[in-house]
Amino acid sequence: MALYIGRMARKKPYDDGCATAHALDLIGERWALLIVRELVPGPKRFSDIKAALPGISTNILTTRLAELEAGHILVRRQLPPPAASQVYQLTEWGADLEPLIKSIGRWAARSPSLEPGKPMSAASVLLSFRTMFSPELVSDTDMTLSLVFDGVPHFAQIENGELTAEVGEIASPDVALEGNPNLLAGIVYGGMSIQEAERAGLSIVGDRDRLARFATLFPLPAKAEVTV
Repeated sequence: MALYIGRMARKKPYDDGCATAHALDLIGERWALLIVRELVPGPKRFSDIKAALPGISTNILTTRLAELEAGHILVRRQLPPPAASQVYQLTEWGADLEPLIKSIGRWAARSPSLEPGKPMSAASVLLSFRTMFSPELVSDTDMTLSLVFDGVPHFAQIENGELTAEVGEIASPDVALEGNPNLLAGIVYGGMSIQEAERAGLSIVGDRDRLARFATLFPLPAKAEVTV
């Protein structure tokens, strides 16, 4: 830890009294905010974060985690037996970054240069649902989806016009999905049919009509106009 804190001390700060500049000192380094994004739905092991961010090197991930811990944005804790493994978890203050991440995501979704179809992690897909959910489209429809991505159980539940999308299991879902989270993202955002997703390897058990209805509740914003 001392090694990485030493490296942090050598970073050139903005030396600006604005809190925005301080925020960038804390989370402005490459990969930092994406690591926070991965922890929004729940704690993760180092290996899980690395797998979700395949472009990051082990050394950089180690450094960023140490920086975020020193900045009081996340903490390390030990899971009890039989797991007995170390996980990284957002502090209560660190978790307050979720609205910022969602606002950035909604803003960037309007980018004329955003390339669709790039891979997304399970946490990214869940957070996109929490970002793009439009309760005014729900009417009186309640539904529950079990989502097993990369062997980890997640769920999405719509009840009384509110969405919950988190890591965890849910009893008696209307539809259960298992496979690559990008296939569900393809159904919701990419115009992929349920049948196409199944042929690509997404296991779907249960009420397909509910799944089709679910996919209509996350409209993307219109692209920003390009001015010259």
